[in-house]
Amino acid sequence: MRTPLIVGNWKMHGTLGEARALAGAVRDGLKRPRGVEVVLCPSFTALAAVAEVLGTGPIQLGAQTCHHEAAGAHTGEVSPAMLVDVGCRWVLLGHSERRKEIGESDGLIYQKLRAALAHKLRPVLCVGETAEERRQGLTFPTVEGQLRAGLAGLAVDAIGGIVLAYEPVWAIGTGVNATPGQAGEVHGYLRGLLSELASKEIAQKTRILYGGSVKADNAGDLVAEPEIDGALVGGASLNAPGFIAIVKQAARVGAASKE
Repeated sequence: MRTPLIVGNWKMHGTLGEARALAGAVRDGLKRPRGVEVVLCPSFTALAAVAEVLGTGPIQLGAQTCHHEAAGAHTGEVSPAMLVDVGCRWVLLGHSERRKEIGESDGLIYQKLRAALAHKLRPVLCVGETAEERRQGLTFPTVEGQLRAGLAGLAVDAIGGIVLAYEPVWAIGTGVNATPGQAGEVHGYLRGLLSELASKEIAQKTRILYGGSVKADNAGDLVAEPEIDGALVGGASLNAPGFIAIVKQAARVGAASKE
């Protein structure tokens, strides 16, 4: 059984005061999360403040991206070593907004992933197709290309340290989420690719999250899909009660699957 994982991606939201308040509310509402892992990914400026609020509790800290070099003349960038230093254990890589708005290529994401692993960060590698690619029947080729590029040349053990997130671009921030069946189909395809790129054992152990307009009212149905191991939550993670409800639904689904 793969333990569900819920990751809150706060994106470019939150002053220090707002971040502390939100992190504190999530912490207090999830004092002993059982059967589920929880990660919060605030903006760079709020990482230290959120780390202080979370302390040594069960909720973990993650970043929204990182640079691929450990140090250097890279104005405005943040290295994996800096993230570890502030308390991060996780990092999102290849989010569609980074691919589209910043122009991050598959090759750059591959470099970042290797850098994150080298610094003992757990990467969440994001893949997903646009609405046009889905209309053209290119969902599988698109996510396969992104996955193969991200994992190219990695050792089997290294692949085992990665979490995947399927986030159809057409569902992010639109309020239109993929159905559990649609998401489950892509998750199953990705798991099959992992069997080829690593091993069947690694594929079965790897968690694949769904991201794209996840809310409290649809999270349970999504996570109940056998191939979906949790959620990458965007806008809904900015509301503590809603995010807590998502986490608790995932925990209940995970517990039920063990019975």
